[in-house]
Amino acid sequence: MNAIVDQRIAEEGSARVLVSLSTTSASASKKAGRDISKYFAPVKKWQKESEPGYLDSLPVVENRSSGATPPDEALSPTAPTQKLRVFPLLGLAIGVVTRAGADGLAASAAVSDMVPVEELRLIRPVAAELAAVSPEVSWGLQRLEVPALWNQGHFGQGVIVGHVDTGIDGTHPSLAGAIHRFARAELNGDIVEDVAAVDSGDHGTHTAGTIAGRTTAFGTFGVAPQATLASAMVIEGGDVITRIIAGIEWAIAQGSVILSASLGLPGTSPVFRALINGIRANGVLPVIAVGNEGVTRTRYPGNYDTVLSVGAVDDSDAVAWFSGSQAFGPPNRRTVPHLCGPGVAVVSCIPGGQLAKMDGTSMATPHIAGLAALLKSAEPNADMADIETAILGSCTLPGSWPVGRGGKGIPNGVRALELLRG
Repeated sequence: MNAIVDQRIAEEGSARVLVSLSTTSASASKKAGRDISKYFAPVKKWQKESEPGYLDSLPVVENRSSGATPPDEALSPTAPTQKLRVFPLLGLAIGVVTRAGADGLAASAAVSDMVPVEELRLIRPVAAELAAVSPEVSWGLQRLEVPALWNQGHFGQGVIVGHVDTGIDGTHPSLAGAIHRFARAELNGDIVEDVAAVDSGDHGTHTAGTIAGRTTAFGTFGVAPQATLASAMVIEGGDVITRIIAGIEWAIAQGSVILSASLGLPGTSPVFRALINGIRANGVLPVIAVGNEGVTRTRYPGNYDTVLSVGAVDDSDAVAWFSGSQAFGPPNRRTVPHLCGPGVAVVSCIPGGQLAKMDGTSMATPHIAGLAALLKSAEPNADMADIETAILGSCTLPGSWPVGRGGKGIPNGVRALELLRG
């Protein structure tokens, strides 16, 4: 049994666990879930008013017009949490166990691993302010040589990008036609599909605009302006980890080949390796922000070796002061982030028909996700592992950077496509 699970049960009488199933298909995962359900205990209802961090997703941009939908209007006020929730595509299950249940899971052939659940949080921008419309292509797109890929006819067409965040304001003109499907994860993790696309804050609309914003009178800042988003509103409040996993599973089921996520916890832990492994097993590239805590501090799962870990640079090619970086020793020796993207003074759309300029690795991450979408549209038969390799291989490392501060450096879209094509 996992030592932390054992300790929590000893102290509290039960523990919430994430279980990796010993299965190789969605149908087998469903059967395994039925087989192990007897080991899980009933759990409480989630009351949104009492949840710590529930109001953390309120807007970060001050003095803007109304546009975001407050969390208490976007979500059902209360709903029972299931005894056990199974995510067949990811090969995972989540629930609460007592000592007897944990012992049963540990002995079950249907279970390959069991870890304690931790609650992920949004990686918030370190600065945000309203921005004016500019006729210029955004500096981030220019830095990645995105217009040169557009000139070759590659706009992200036919590519679906998974987007798990605070939601999207579907009424913003910059996102017209950009939403493949939208879903809301209720406080207990239930997915409600095809509801109006709303944002409980600013963050999700901003990151969505960077990935797939259309060129309009508001400007040109979307990397892949013909890609579409499978967007799930998953943070914050309620049963956060179930909401996030449910949103990821849903996005994969919609055909997403890339997942853009700016969430995590400070430090390091193997807790979410099973989740990332499940994403990879579906052929999806997880593009994850490394965090905004600066040198020697990062967030997981953005600091795993199994994600494409993204830090931030400014328009002078300097690593942003807040961009996380860290070297890890055995057993998973690595240095993160793996690369950096434009993440300072990034202009994109926010709710209420406005624009905002934000700083953060959350702003860099959708640039890289959008670049992956452009490459996938250029070479539809390429698998995402090859696209990831091409992006990393295209990076150049400014000589002024300290060793390990920004991974392999800053990618170049044109060079990445050349590498992808061999």
